[in-house]
Amino acid sequence: MGKANIRVGIGGWDYDPWRETFYPPDVPKKRALEYASRQVTAIEVNGTYYGTFKPETYANWHAQTPEDFIFSVKALRYTTNRKVLAEAGESVDKFINSGLVELGEKLGPIVWQLAPSKRYDADDLAAFFQLLPDRLGKLKLRHVLDPRHESFLCEDYLALARKYNVATVFTDSADYPSFADVTGDFVYARLMSAQADIDTGYSKPALKKWAARAELWAGGGQPDDLPYAGALGDKGKARDVFVYFINGAKERAPAAAQLLISLLT
Repeated sequence: MGKANIRVGIGGWDYDPWRETFYPPDVPKKRALEYASRQVTAIEVNGTYYGTFKPETYANWHAQTPEDFIFSVKALRYTTNRKVLAEAGESVDKFINSGLVELGEKLGPIVWQLAPSKRYDADDLAAFFQLLPDRLGKLKLRHVLDPRHESFLCEDYLALARKYNVATVFTDSADYPSFADVTGDFVYARLMSAQADIDTGYSKPALKKWAARAELWAGGGQPDDLPYAGALGDKGKARDVFVYFINGAKERAPAAAQLLISLLT
């Protein structure tokens, strides 16, 4: 479904309103992931932000989903909801080694969400980036930072994230810092402005624009109609792109993702 290096998905798969807007009546809850993973090309797991899951759970997710499916995983909040990120080493190790390896090749980017009160501190953030492992066994790990304080809107942060090849979440939201600067070797967008009165959350013309942006990102370019914290650079190498419909009118997220996938086909 869609372009091979562009993944489009939703946050989670267990959301009661989706029983009315997404899941057919004959799909029981225990088969929700099996069904959802065949309608979208990726899922961002938010439950891992609130608690630790067992290796058997990750193995079960792997078994239920298609071979080419991807899970993005939000890191445990105890790793990042702290005043000093440099002191998160033990929590980072605990999360990384909690069973993620069971996802195998289906493990996508790991999202490190910062507290809204966490300001940009170059030394502290550099120390934190150094705590993030490059590999988990034979798996190459990819990391993406979700900063939620406006102090990250600066060239200094962009340079630091690029130094450590950590991507930065782009949020289509007025509630969080929203900047589309590419800081890693992949792009990670969380589209958070779906509207309940639109069946697909975003209008078809809006999703056509997102399809064009995703294709531009995938080809190494940068859309010129999005906000940036720094200057646009030259075109780079082809890259993977992850687009998730998260929050906003969440009941519309699956339809938005499905329409965007069809526009990328």
